[in-house]
Amino acid sequence: MSEENGNPDNPAGSEGSQRAKGSRKAKGSEDAQGSRRAKGSEEAKGSPGPVVPTAPSGPRPEPLRFFGTTWVHHDHGYTARRVAASVGSLAAAVASCLVLRIAYQGLQIADIGSFVTLLMVVMFAVCSALAFRHTWDGFTRRPDPDRQASLRGLLAIGFVGSLLAYFLRSLTEAPGEKLHRTEYEAARKHHEQRTSRRSGNPSKKRRRS
Repeated sequence: MSEENGNPDNPAGSEGSQRAKGSRKAKGSEDAQGSRRAKGSEEAKGSPGPVVPTAPSGPRPEPLRFFGTTWVHHDHGYTARRVAASVGSLAAAVASCLVLRIAYQGLQIADIGSFVTLLMVVMFAVCSALAFRHTWDGFTRRPDPDRQASLRGLLAIGFVGSLLAYFLRSLTEAPGEKLHRTEYEAARKHHEQRTSRRSGNPSKKRRRS
């Protein structure tokens, strides 16, 4: 009778009870894991993911030296940058004139002759005037790369004229802003025309369908 009823003396009964407990524990752990997974999936569905910013379509403005792209909307310290550019270029021009004056005094002390001294003064004056004109025109139209390369030495000699042109232009706008704005607006207009041609008129598409 003890073997049939599964008494403690019978090892078969104890093994059966242990198996039943183990199956109940395994089932309970599986149910707990399933509930946690379901809860996690619901939370993942309910919580929105991080918003990824999309890059703006169309042409982008070309940055200017010392100004970046602040010339587009005149923000992010545009006025302060213009003031700094004006003061910096003027200070550099004044310092350059002082250096040239010292060099002129050195020529007088060396006593190399009035003709050579006059020739040096005329050379610096002409190079400064040409550099001023070249730099000023470069603010309104694109310079020719070949001509720019050929005038590199002249611009280096007449750097005072380039600094003065930069200073005067900074009083009204960022140097080169007018040229960049014209090109940027033309590129945007062309892009909008191309986009409108591709999209077409939706009313005409509905009529055809």
